[in-house]
Amino acid sequence: MKNPWTTKSIKTIHENPWIRLEHHEVTIPSGKDGIYGKVCFKNKAIAIIPVDQDGNTWLVGQFRYTLNAYSWEIPMGGGLLEHDFLDSAKRELKEETGLSAAKWTNIMTLHTSNSVTDEEGFVYLAEDLTPGETEFEETEQIEVLKLPLRDAIQKVMNGEITDAISIAGLLKVARIFNI
Repeated sequence: MKNPWTTKSIKTIHENPWIRLEHHEVTIPSGKDGIYGKVCFKNKAIAIIPVDQDGNTWLVGQFRYTLNAYSWEIPMGGGLLEHDFLDSAKRELKEETGLSAAKWTNIMTLHTSNSVTDEEGFVYLAEDLTPGETEFEETEQIEVLKLPLRDAIQKVMNGEITDAISIAGLLKVARIFNI
């Protein structure tokens, strides 16, 4: 389909190491002048669902500054645009859970809040797991929870997991494993 929007100008309003906020002057689909705000991410969202031979998975809990709330999620983090996303997934899994995996499958690509951001996320299934030590970043204070995959899916259904990438990824894995 042809893009019904015309971009007349783009101005960067704010920038930091993680995002750039843009103000766009546009012509909207009806032909009138308009504006649009866009949050441009400098990383890809990389999420991992580790599953062991017994059907267990791992969640990470941490306080999310932006929400002023504690959140249970699948292990995830940012992958630099110029790095291989699978390498970023391996790093994040090790960092947040201590786990390493011999088998990796990219199960999903998704866009979050696509009306205002260009964020793109990738969800990996990690299997054939080996335990190890976590390597938290200095900004992370993480609690790691090992539980049956079925229980993690139930946390989604109960509203205990509210992170969009975690919800989408866990529901996809539920379908893969017929849970």
